[in-house]
Amino acid sequence: MAMDVAIARPELLLVADAVAREKMIERDEVLEAMEQAIQKAGRAKYGHEKDIRAVIDRKSGEVKLSRWTEVVDAEPVENEATQLSLRIAQKIKPGIKTGEFIIDPLPPIDFGRIAAQTAKQVIVQRVREVERNKQYLEYKDRVGEVINGVVKRTEYGNLMVELGKAEALLRRDETIPREAFRNGDRVRAYIYDVREEPRGPQIFLSRTHPGFLAKLFAQEVPEIYDGIIEIKAVARDPGSRAKMAVISRDSSIDPVGACVGMRGSRVQAVVQELQGEKIDIIPWSPDQATFIVNALAPAEVTKVVLDDDARRVEVVVPDDQLSLAIGRRGQNVRLASQLTRYDVDILTEAEESERRQEDFRKRSGLFVEGLDVDDVIAGLLVTEGFGSIEDIINVDDEELAEIEGFDENVAAELKRRAQAFLDKRESEMDDKRREMGVEDAVAEVGGFSPAMLVALGEKGVKSLEDLADLAGDELVEILGTDAVDEETANAVILAARQSAGWFGDEDVVGALAAQNGEYDDAEGEEAGAEDSEVTEGDATGEIPEGWTEDAATEDLGEAAPEGEPDGEQDDAART
Repeated sequence: MAMDVAIARPELLLVADAVAREKMIERDEVLEAMEQAIQKAGRAKYGHEKDIRAVIDRKSGEVKLSRWTEVVDAEPVENEATQLSLRIAQKIKPGIKTGEFIIDPLPPIDFGRIAAQTAKQVIVQRVREVERNKQYLEYKDRVGEVINGVVKRTEYGNLMVELGKAEALLRRDETIPREAFRNGDRVRAYIYDVREEPRGPQIFLSRTHPGFLAKLFAQEVPEIYDGIIEIKAVARDPGSRAKMAVISRDSSIDPVGACVGMRGSRVQAVVQELQGEKIDIIPWSPDQATFIVNALAPAEVTKVVLDDDARRVEVVVPDDQLSLAIGRRGQNVRLASQLTRYDVDILTEAEESERRQEDFRKRSGLFVEGLDVDDVIAGLLVTEGFGSIEDIINVDDEELAEIEGFDENVAAELKRRAQAFLDKRESEMDDKRREMGVEDAVAEVGGFSPAMLVALGEKGVKSLEDLADLAGDELVEILGTDAVDEETANAVILAARQSAGWFGDEDVVGALAAQNGEYDDAEGEEAGAEDSEVTEGDATGEIPEGWTEDAATEDLGEAAPEGEPDGEQDDAART
């Protein structure tokens, strides 16, 4: 085998050192870029399809160029330019194994004008990529920091901010309204995102982000920087008003007073940076009702009704405090909602009293009419929290008898009248759906209550074909989310389509398994032959838990889940 052919170029090391110092990158990264440039020039001379590699000695600058050929076991080989069969390779180099390489030294190449220009472009491109990667690694962990920069130029209202070796983008919608910057102005902003993109890392700045306000206070208030005071939440209307909730870990330190500072010195420094934005600093509380009351300051609150599941709250304020609670253009209540992450509805005391009385009259009238009782008993039921006649059926006899003025006989009679009312209503609904022409097959396949069937009839769903034509979300929209969920709706529609003759049992099982992503031909044949049970887990159309495949596809109304009522009582429970 020929001896290695190499040429010493110590000037390469000097150039690499100079570029590394200038670009503030590693020397090895510059040398790797040079090796790639020499490799590209070598492939241009010896063939682009060949595996040509160049190595620069890190001490002497010696350049070695060689061709690498991989030894493979296959014969014939897939790529003759880069691969060699084991039989031929062992003739060249006895003892060589599969996966090893035969390295053939190549003579050094003489760079012409075009080759030199290509090599230069490769080196410049590689160095630029290294610079971009270094910038990304430097700033990707600095998201959430406040940084100072200089406005370099303006592009369509967006500011390009110079951050030393990097550039950042401050978009127009991320600047405070009515503030203007010119080239050369210093700007302080918050890094809210850093993305690695093909043209280089993109650093995004903001002066409207809530985190910008929090970081400014951390710079002005030592207690926040030391962790004694914690900023729990921030809500901003940039350039106009902001609310900030704080809590102290030291009971001897007032968090609001510490943030305001002596004669407002600390908060004023932040206000000036934010172009006069007014800042309300409120104490945070673990009790949501108290926190919401604090967030609506300076308005006074007389009553708070929380709905944690819906993340909604109703707030009652005195009549003369309504405008103050809402704020100019709804600003105060909007910021309070953002701060507490609750949807806030504001009512005056008069509105709340009127609504409460109307609700009381409505519910009392329901009990008077449905149970044939006087206003006193109806009022007692409403006062105890009963909202519908179904509630009376579902409550225990003992609990109903414990109501003041009631005994076991009264409780039993009320439940008897409630059941009679529901049975009568079910019968009326069943007669109505028959008059509307809703087929019995629709009731049988879906297990629908008479009230549900009437709702379907009002929407024109009167036959199995009509039901099969629906989509799951359409059925949920007709019946309501309280009556049926989307999974059950999909299963009912699938059963209706099978009953209507659209496809057979095997198709149903196959469709469900395919939707689960766990079906193949062999499993499909087995599923069609056996009476398998379809379990929950399918997001688009599955049989509800407790229903077998056969019962669901033939008659969902007869196969109710275990533990649920059946027959006429099932209808009442479903209602």
